[in-house]
Amino acid sequence: DNHSQVSRASLRIRILDVNDNPPELATPYEAAVCEDAKPGQLIQTISVVDRDEPQSGHRFYFTLAPEATNNHHFSLLDIKG
Repeated sequence: DNHSQVSRASLRIRILDVNDNPPELATPYEAAVCEDAKPGQLIQTISVVDRDEPQSGHRFYFTLAPEATNNHHFSLLDIKG
């Protein structure tokens, strides 16, 4: 509240876009499920890359869309790789 102790300064912030490339699928994937597929059988393994990846790498997580979370015919499994 003491105007003699108030100061102002202009600040200019420059934001650099360090993530020019969003994560994307490593390759185009196309999966097919045969009629004799067994319950729990692995159908497709997918991988994601980020061209802005730092030396230590990124950890990507996949989730089902909200409308698919109660669908017991489809699931995701993290193979930690």
